Amino acid sequence: PRKIRRRKSLAIAYEPRQGDGAEPPRVPWEPRDWREQLERIREMRRSRDAPVDEMGVQKCYDSSAPPQVMRYQVLLALMLSSQTKDQVTSAAMLRLRQRGLTVDSVLQMDEETLGQIIYPVGFWRNKVKYIKQTTAILKQKYGGDIPSTVEELVQLPGVGPKMAHLAMHIAWDSVAGIAVDTHVHRISNRLKWVKKETKYPEETRVALEEWLPRDLWKEINWLLVGFGQQTCLPVNPRCSQCLNQDICPAAKRL
Repeated sequence: PRKIRRRKSLAIAYEPRQGDGAEPPRVPWEPRDWREQLERIREMRRSRDAPVDEMGVQKCYDSSAPPQVMRYQVLLALMLSSQTKDQVTSAAMLRLRQRGLTVDSVLQMDEETLGQIIYPVGFWRNKVKYIKQTTAILKQKYGGDIPSTVEELVQLPGVGPKMAHLAMHIAWDSVAGIAVDTHVHRISNRLKWVKKETKYPEETRVALEEWLPRDLWKEINWLLVGFGQQTCLPVNPRCSQCLNQDICPAAKRL
């Protein structure tokens, strides 16, 4: 006898209607009072007189140089700035620029000379090696320019995520993510701008990018770095001088 094939029944999913037990749409998480906190930080940063404003990486390159040279100088300034105060980075960049700071000039320079010029930036011996290696890669692979993506930038010796995002901001005028350094990391945790405490800057970057509106990504580094240099210090923060004292979870209230 002939077998009768049964048709497979397909479950049809319908959009649940209001009142049918449908869950309401989830409201994205955001920190309490963050807009007011941000506005008050903007007010405290209005004078733009922190070290990052006067001697930060955006002030270290030759703005009259050809775009390719300018971008290379931005990247070098970022590499020097790691674990180094802005004043020291700025002075080292000035000495380098006085010798004509280009890919070719650095390739022609021996490591001893380069070390003497950039001293006393933090970890200067390692940076000499990284700068020489990275500069050679830029010459061979990128025609003397710097990469235009975060993914490629972090592959360069001595270049981390924070540097890569700042290089995108400053050199390419492109916002690919939030640049998180120790100041941004510390302040984001103090203000509870992360759902749960983060241990590393890269964790903080991911946490911030989940909720912070994208149009604020470029501004947030500059704002928080200067705020961290002047008011929200790593040790003994100046809470009594902070406009956020009444709405900061970490504030020392007198």
